[in-house]
Amino acid sequence: MKADLRGAGIRDLGRSRAPRAGDRASLRRANLSLVLRLLRDAGPRPRAQIAADTGLPKATITHLVAELMESGLIREGEAERHGSVGRPGRAVEIDGRTVCGIGVEINVAYLSLIAVDLRGEVTARHRAPLDARGSEPADVLDRMAEAIGEACASLRERGIGPVAVTVAAPGVIKTGTGVVSYAPNIGWQDVAVVDGLRERLGPGAPPIGLENDAKLGAVAEYLVAASADIHDLIYITGETGVGGGIISDGRLLQGSAGFAGEIGHMPLAPDDSPCGCGRVGCWETMVGLTALLHRAAPPHDPVRDPAVDLEERLTELRRRADAGDAATLAALGRIADGLALGVALLADVLNPRAVVLGGYFTHFGDHLTDRVRAGFAARVMAPEAGGCEIMLSSLGFSAAARGGAHLALDRVFQDPIGTVTP
Repeated sequence: MKADLRGAGIRDLGRSRAPRAGDRASLRRANLSLVLRLLRDAGPRPRAQIAADTGLPKATITHLVAELMESGLIREGEAERHGSVGRPGRAVEIDGRTVCGIGVEINVAYLSLIAVDLRGEVTARHRAPLDARGSEPADVLDRMAEAIGEACASLRERGIGPVAVTVAAPGVIKTGTGVVSYAPNIGWQDVAVVDGLRERLGPGAPPIGLENDAKLGAVAEYLVAASADIHDLIYITGETGVGGGIISDGRLLQGSAGFAGEIGHMPLAPDDSPCGCGRVGCWETMVGLTALLHRAAPPHDPVRDPAVDLEERLTELRRRADAGDAATLAALGRIADGLALGVALLADVLNPRAVVLGGYFTHFGDHLTDRVRAGFAARVMAPEAGGCEIMLSSLGFSAAARGGAHLALDRVFQDPIGTVTP
């Protein structure tokens, strides 16, 4: 019986596709992809088990495994015995320590870069405060290009080859064009991110892609949640802007034009609070980071200073909450009530197995989650909340960059040898 390849991998990232079998070369690429994805999703296994799982002849598997090992993408693992007689088979497993994907997130308050190898281990990390809204797009692209260039140079010195870069950006992304169409929270409109970075990095740069930050956060969270057999989830960013990434049956939901997940602009606020998008009453005016900061502190308080690193500001707010500061606790209570309202609406429509709260929400988990869960359970129509669980992200603000790195690495899983061979 063939293995279920859903496992902990991403079934459909909504961009690339596995090679289709046509001529012999494309058939070989498709089979190499199949074996590599099996090892990613189902774990190490002997060659005989790979043949059984994929339905390919044992001789074919022997050749495919040898080619993947020669490329450094897989390696020999521990011997495994199946049954009580016969010689134990030696398992093969993902290696890929010499290749990585890079994810770069541009956000209102920071720039974050993470490189991840084929085993999912972080090989490089960079984070710096950034006032994106107060800077020209060209200056932000300069900063991004500098961070990418330095990371690539450092990785190559260590014998690690970056296969691609994915940029995570807030707002509306024009699918396939590399353009941020509209990102009101950072003041961007029709910014050609991919072309701008290519120009700055030069011809030696790895391929560059662009995706919405919430969708990439959902990719990273799914790689964690799938190990608990969760394949339907909604990831909610806890940023200045509130976005959503939706995983349905192991697939990233893009929508007909790629705009699925703009949940922060649902008109849920009971007042006419102005939103960065130009409308009023959007959900992010209730639960976004700006709402928390404005409710918890007066204008000249350091926690509202964008020049101070966001992690430092949130750590200070957390200290105040733990100390029982009335303003901070009242602000968090209003955030929790707003979250419960919006999450219940999403659960009624999409019936996910889990809703993952990310970004700044993770800093205040024990001050938020009980109240969110109670309000959520009281509002959802389905019995027992439709089986939906409210969870805190374990990735925090790193989710979007991590998701970008994994999306970049998807090129390897789609065309293993063609991607890593110069």
